[in-house]
Amino acid sequence: MTLVAADPAAEVETATPAASGPVHTKPDLAGPVAQRIALAVLLVGTALLYLWNLSSSGWANAFYSAAAQAGAENWTAMLFGSSDAGNAITVDKTPAALWVIDISVRLFGLSSWSVLVPQALMGVGAVAVLYAAVRRAAGPWSGLLAGAVLALTPVAALIFRFNNPDALLVLLLVTAAYCVQRGIEKDASRWWFVAGGAAVGFGFLAKMLQAFLVLPAFAGAALIAGDRPLGRRVLDVVTAGAAMVLSGGWYLVLVELWPGSARPYIGGSQNDSIVELALGYNGLGRLTGDETGGLGNLNFDVGPGRLFGSQMGAHIAWLLPAALICLAAGLYLTRRAARTDPTRAALILWGGWLLVTAVVFSFMNGIVHPYYTVALAPALGAVIGIGATLLWQHRADIRAATAMSGAVLVTAILAAVLLARNDDPYPWLRAAVGVIGVGAAVLLLVVARLDRPMVRATVALAIAACLAGPAAYSIATAAGPHNGAIPSVGPSRGGGFGGLFGAPEPGPTLTATLAADADRYRWAAAVVGSSNAAGYQLATRAPVMAVGGFNGTDPAPTLQEFQQLVDDGAIHFFIRSHIMAGGFGGHTPSGSQAATEIAEWVQAHYNPITVDDATIYDLTQRATNT
Repeated sequence: MTLVAADPAAEVETATPAASGPVHTKPDLAGPVAQRIALAVLLVGTALLYLWNLSSSGWANAFYSAAAQAGAENWTAMLFGSSDAGNAITVDKTPAALWVIDISVRLFGLSSWSVLVPQALMGVGAVAVLYAAVRRAAGPWSGLLAGAVLALTPVAALIFRFNNPDALLVLLLVTAAYCVQRGIEKDASRWWFVAGGAAVGFGFLAKMLQAFLVLPAFAGAALIAGDRPLGRRVLDVVTAGAAMVLSGGWYLVLVELWPGSARPYIGGSQNDSIVELALGYNGLGRLTGDETGGLGNLNFDVGPGRLFGSQMGAHIAWLLPAALICLAAGLYLTRRAARTDPTRAALILWGGWLLVTAVVFSFMNGIVHPYYTVALAPALGAVIGIGATLLWQHRADIRAATAMSGAVLVTAILAAVLLARNDDPYPWLRAAVGVIGVGAAVLLLVVARLDRPMVRATVALAIAACLAGPAAYSIATAAGPHNGAIPSVGPSRGGGFGGLFGAPEPGPTLTATLAADADRYRWAAAVVGSSNAAGYQLATRAPVMAVGGFNGTDPAPTLQEFQQLVDDGAIHFFIRSHIMAGGFGGHTPSGSQAATEIAEWVQAHYNPITVDDATIYDLTQRATNT
């Protein structure tokens, strides 16, 4: 089967023997100039969506903003991803995503823009690379559709305007997929596999084992469709794996060999080990829920419906059924193609990415947040772009027409359900999507018999029915501020979770008190929990120790170590938090109770001081009755 790029309104392509090539009727205006203009519109529109009103989110996830502040001030903090410039403890991830923000803050100073603009630019880059990858497999209009789906997926509009590590992870994985596609092609250099493996390895340094969810799809596509003998295909996969291990593994070796006394404690681990962090808290523990130092299994929606449920549905579900229809139809339509057919190879790669990641997210029992689903968005876009083009090229076949009609209809129904679920700010949109979707679905059944103006109208109606819902939610997401550790799509409801996960905003008197003489101490203050510490650190611009790390459950520092630091005059104040590693949402986390011991010791030996409704303890002034 020979496939070429087609204008969405072009006549049906007729498959012919490879020697004679495809035969077309009159081509539509889909030349290179129109394609370049459309690509420019896509990328500029994506940039506007992701950059518009960006600073409204302030520090977004203050946990990572504070770490970027520390990394911009201290090279050791930057190398290890420390939460503070005093290098008490790291964030609970490898720090590649922070390195990007650290550089921005070093160049432009600490601000909401310097923290968040790199994320937006990574989003534009991901859309551009996805377009390039899908274009090679199915033509420029397929690439444009794929890029538009990615750009308008609500969780993408959220994460590419936020400073969690997922933005860099997505960009790197899309880049890796592009490299694997290039490596599969005829007469391609093996260096494409090296580059792809290196991109996945660096993705590991952004978000650890989540980067590896794409590996079955990448390896499967290379082994099945690579344009080389089997032995060389195996060698290609091995070469990519070696590049991945080297590009990600060097950092683990560096941290493990670095003296623990000369670097911050590895946050998220119980034994100051980055290998433990990778395999436990950020590894298998995410699948099983058995995470020492974590919050245990708090998930009650495990199962095949999770991606469509109340937590994740609005983030990613809009086009999932359509993607599955396009994937199945695309594989069927290319069933007789040559083993090395690039279109089928791309379907295997992107479809495998989509299926494996969706299954893992649906059934994992450990910590999982709705915004993780941004990892599905590129594969979702690619599968729809490729599959929809294949179906359109075969629209004279009633089976293809029925598949297209069904995809549009189920997408419109799902959009109406999702819009109605969360206090829909656009009640008129539900009705419009339903009416347009039904009309487009009916027209698609007979589209091969329609004249050119009606064909174009049908295409426009189908695209509007499928993208109106996610586009509206993406715009609503971009329109308001989002902050906290666990942001959500749609109209802002005040950001993420509070308490241990929400950064406090200290009053002016407390800020001035903490900042006074801060340069005389290694840490201006200490408080339980990294997000708590981040709020005070960003306000004072002085290092604040996060006792117990992100969840307050890491054994860093121990009570004895904290007491020694106090005796050495390294910490000025201790700030009382209403969450002292005692639980979250009524659940008692596993891990160390060192933070609780430290808090109790401070309260027993130092006098409380109330400043701006906060309770602090001056650790240089021990109570006289102790």
